[in-house]
Amino acid sequence: MAQKKKRSTAAFYASNPESYRKKLAYDKKRNDKPSRKKYRAELAKERRARGIMGKGGSDVSHAKNGKFKLEDPKKNRARNGHGNNGRLANGGTKRKSKPGYKPRSKKK
Repeated sequence: MAQKKKRSTAAFYASNPESYRKKLAYDKKRNDKPSRKKYRAELAKERRARGIMGKGGSDVSHAKNGKFKLEDPKKNRARNGHGNNGRLANGGTKRKSKPGYKPRSKKK
């Protein structure tokens, strides 16, 4: 069986070990936050309730209305800026400002 070619991010980290260590440190710090632990715990609780915990298959994700939904892992994990297809890719925002809008200056 032929070995699969690594995707661009995996190939980058394979050839840049210092960057990979930096990424792991960032991930560890982010995943240690109480808000992220709570987020993961909510999803795990829902997977247990549905009887799909530890069995692979669909992801349980948060819907915009606050409920949970089953979703294809590929779609769920590709959302929000991974690659060039993300909601905020290329520095864009979901909403555009009205013409002539000027942000307020910060108080000092």
